[in-house]
Order: sequence, then C-alpha cells, then structure tokens
Amino acid sequence: MSPFVQLLASAVALMMAMGIGRFALTPQLPRLIAEGQFDLTAGGLVAAANYLGYFLGAVDGMFARRPAQVRLRLHAGLWLCVLLTLASWAAHGFWSHLLLRFGTGVASAWVLVMITSLSQQLAATHGRRRLGALVFAGPGIGIAVTGLLALGAHLMEQGSATLWLVYAVAALVMLLAVLPWLPRVQPATAVARALHDDATQPGIGRLGMVYGLYGIGYILPATFLSQMASQQFHGQWQADLFWPAFGLAAALGVVLVSVRRPVRTSRWLSATLWLQGLGVLACLLGNGFGLALGVLLCGAPFLACMQLVMQRSRELAPHATQRNAGLLTACFALGQLSGPLLAAVSNHYGGSLQPALLLAASGLGGAGVLVLVGQRRGRFQPAGRCASA
Repeated sequence: MSPFVQLLASAVALMMAMGIGRFALTPQLPRLIAEGQFDLTAGGLVAAANYLGYFLGAVDGMFARRPAQVRLRLHAGLWLCVLLTLASWAAHGFWSHLLLRFGTGVASAWVLVMITSLSQQLAATHGRRRLGALVFAGPGIGIAVTGLLALGAHLMEQGSATLWLVYAVAALVMLLAVLPWLPRVQPATAVARALHDDATQPGIGRLGMVYGLYGIGYILPATFLSQMASQQFHGQWQADLFWPAFGLAAALGVVLVSVRRPVRTSRWLSATLWLQGLGVLACLLGNGFGLALGVLLCGAPFLACMQLVMQRSRELAPHATQRNAGLLTACFALGQLSGPLLAAVSNHYGGSLQPALLLAASGLGGAGVLVLVGQRRGRFQPAGRCASA
C-alpha cells in the first residue's frame, strides 16, 4: 500500500476524530446555551469533562505496546467518535452532554496517540517526513468543516440536535472512507529495548511542561471562541465564520511549518507559543477586529505547535514515539483540563473570561521562554545535535 495513501488516510482520521469528535462542542456551545441546556459556567465544566477523558485516553495509550492493543484502541476510538456524536443528537441538558463529551475525549486521545505514532513511523521509514508532518493539518481541516456545517445549520435555522446528527453522518462517511487505508500496526522491535533509555532524556520532562502550559493557553480561545463571537455579533450568522477560519488558519500553519528547513525546532516552537499568546491578548480587545486577530494569531500556530512538539520529542527519543506521544498528550490534556476550570472560576467570580485569558496568555509567554532556556542549557538536544536547535 502506498505511503501517500496511508498518510492521507491518517490525516482524514485525525480530521474526523479531532475536528468532529474532539472540537464539535465549540461551534455547538452558543446553541446549547441559547437553548437553555446549560449556562457558560456549566459549558466550561462540560468542556473540562472532555479534556479529562482526553487525559485518561492519552495515559492509557502510553501503555498500548502490543500490535493488538494499538489496533484495538485505534479502531475503538474511531468508532466511538462516530457513535457518541450520534448519541449527542438525543442528549439534552448538562449531565448527558458532560458524559458524552467525556467519552469522546477518551476516544479522540486514543486516535491521536495511535495515528501520531503510526503515521510518523511510516513517514520516517519511507523518507516522507514532510508529508508525515502534513498529517497534522487534518484536525484543522476538520475544525473548518465543523464550522462550515454550523454556519449552514444557522442559516437554515436548525438547532443543536440537528447539527449533532449532521456531524455524526459526516464522521461516519469519513471513517468508512479511510478504514481500509490506515497504516498497519507493525510488531515492536527496537521500541521496547529503547523505552527505558529514551524515557531518561531530561528534555522530555521539560517538553511535557511546555506542552502543558500550551494546553492551558490555547484551549480558552479554542473552546470559547464561538461563544465570544456570538456575544459580539449578537447571535448573527457572521459569528459562525470565526470557527472555520480558525481551522483553516491552523491547517495553513501546519503547511508553512512543514516546508521549513528541518533545523531550529526549538526557536520555531517558541515563536508559535508567543504568537498564540499575542492572539489570546487580542481576544481581550472585545471587538470584531480583536477576535479576527485572535483567530489568525491563535489559529495559525495551533497545530503547528503540536507538530513541532512531536517532532522535538522524536529528535530527543526516536525509539519511543508512541510512549512519548502518549506522555506529551497527557501533559497537554492536563493543561487543557485546567483551562475550562479556570474559565468557569473566572466567569463565576469575575463575570467574564478576561482574567482567565490574561493568565492563559502569560502561560504561553512563559512556555516560550522555557523552550529557549532549555535550548541554552542543551537539555532540548541529544548529544551532538545542539547546533540544530
């Protein structure tokens, strides 16, 4: 089977599992609140349940070492994303959506960890690293699709239940299209032998801390962008343009980073973190221009940052791809889990998301500094590779 076809199938799998299974709540949030199913504070808790599931799925994915375990989690995650999205069609109220979002969090994490490991190993084996990097554009395209479907539902005056059903059908079509073409799970060879040695790399722990701060910083605009736009445009259809624009910017950011020279990963990573921090601050302007600037500055580096973190982990520990993908995704999920909880506290006690957004921007700025500090100390580079940091 052609590596190109398998990598394309991997991108579509992430497009479905992340764009729909993982991020469908964002464009749905204004509808769910307008329908009285819950308020903004409760919406933050529903999002937090999704990120808790994402954390647990990532931790579980770290320990799936045998081919049968990897295959089971990959296929179970894909099918659960479809079925739980379909079940959301009949859900109503806080608790039902909280439980379903928790389940989709577990499922989407399984898919992300397994697809990241399989696709990047495939790309490295066949010398198609840039094509492998483009797999991370899949979630951005998925976000754009969910946003455009939400816009269509708004223009046709359809509620959240109808949109959940549309999302489920779209997810099923994508799954059936790629299922036969996904990368094959290969028996473990050098992975088990190298797990211990690679796990002792000091840069992995620092990279996990950076990824956790990134999770806190980006998740607030990623979760509440549609709601902020809806408030700014008083529920008009123009508000639905911001989320698909975010997804398109994210996909384009991956493309731009993938064509760079394969050096200076740490500096590129710092730049993406600082750009997102500026994007979060732009959302504080409280007008349409600020939100548009936030879409550009938060969206374009969003998946590029994920791509750079995973690339950095492979540079540090090339024989522990799946383990470190799971470890980093777990750190990321912990950060994401903190974000909505922070938003709920900010909205409850401060009456707005502004205090939470300020803290998120500070976290992104600090993460960028942490990357550069690690570079200077040589901890982000294995021996003999410091020149490419």
